[in-house]
Amino acid sequence: MKIISVVGARPNFMKIAPFIRAIEKHNRQSAVHVEHILVHTGQHYDHQMSQTFFDALNIPPADIHLEVGSGTHAEQVGNTMIAFEKVVMSEKPDWVVVVGDVNATLACSVTAKKLHVKCCHIEAGLRSGDLTMPEEINRLVTDRLSDLLLTPDTLSIENLKGEGVPGEKIEFVGNIMIDTLEEQRAKAAGLKIEEVLKENLLIQGSVLPAVEEEHYAVMTLHRPSNVDHREIFTPLIDFLTGEVEMPLLWPIHPRARKQLEIFGLWDKVVAAPNLVLMRPIGYHDMLRLNMNARIFLTDSGGLQEECTVLGTPCLTMRWNTERPITLSEHGGASVLVGNNVERIREEYHNALAKPRKPVRPELWDGKTAERCLAAIIKAS
Repeated sequence: MKIISVVGARPNFMKIAPFIRAIEKHNRQSAVHVEHILVHTGQHYDHQMSQTFFDALNIPPADIHLEVGSGTHAEQVGNTMIAFEKVVMSEKPDWVVVVGDVNATLACSVTAKKLHVKCCHIEAGLRSGDLTMPEEINRLVTDRLSDLLLTPDTLSIENLKGEGVPGEKIEFVGNIMIDTLEEQRAKAAGLKIEEVLKENLLIQGSVLPAVEEEHYAVMTLHRPSNVDHREIFTPLIDFLTGEVEMPLLWPIHPRARKQLEIFGLWDKVVAAPNLVLMRPIGYHDMLRLNMNARIFLTDSGGLQEECTVLGTPCLTMRWNTERPITLSEHGGASVLVGNNVERIREEYHNALAKPRKPVRPELWDGKTAERCLAAIIKAS
């Protein structure tokens, strides 16, 4: 059996690494060999950061690089389809496996089905209900086309069945990204926070506040809804610099930095004594910071899941989430706060009063990748 799996951007890397290792383990133990080809579409804007993640997670070099590069959503999807079609026609795989919800996920699922190749979607069934999110379009189309839908939680199964997906196409396997967290947890725990800060400090020579375990906050912010509008971003910065008294570690996304400069806020965040401005950081560094943070503020999807397993109180700076299993009403660590400063302030103080409470949803046990591969073999 021949499988082509696809990665396009950093969120995919943490999901494909355990899948590759599951194939390697299977081939050592089974007489039924699985030939695997890893295709990297090159959707990510930063090749060096992309390679850093490959190295950190011990992902073997991609067999095929499409080098699609950045561009509009239509450009990325179109260019990926053109390049990936040639790969599928040449390699003639039995399965194309896509993960997550990036543009490569959509493009390669469409291409596979047009060429009558079976498609498997790992992390199927996630829904935010927000069609203004490009990722939601990617999820809907990919799930509609896929022959095998591997879901991370039971809420995702309910979503798919509600959309009319036959039950025989759905398999509950758990969260594959938690496989990576469990595999890398010990390595991350061995890092020292002060070294992580020094190595990733954005402005060398900056005076660092005293950062103590369980007494610092971490933030990631990149979505246009939060950073592209002056009337939204400015009050957020006022709150972060004026009301968050503990050290706030902020690995700054290039989009957020650009908007800070455009809106004339850059000097303010540089001068704020509680802010520790950092470059975008690697997987292990971020995991280490999350392990002992008092609170996490983010508009990322995957970090909501990591906060739930680690028990870090999480303020999700979005009005919806495709990962409701992480919300406090479902037993998770996350609370939706959007970008309303009054709500952020209220939930910030509520979170500080809560103890750390790790939660492990069903099948988030570090063995999801093996179940994914077993489901594909079974469906072949």
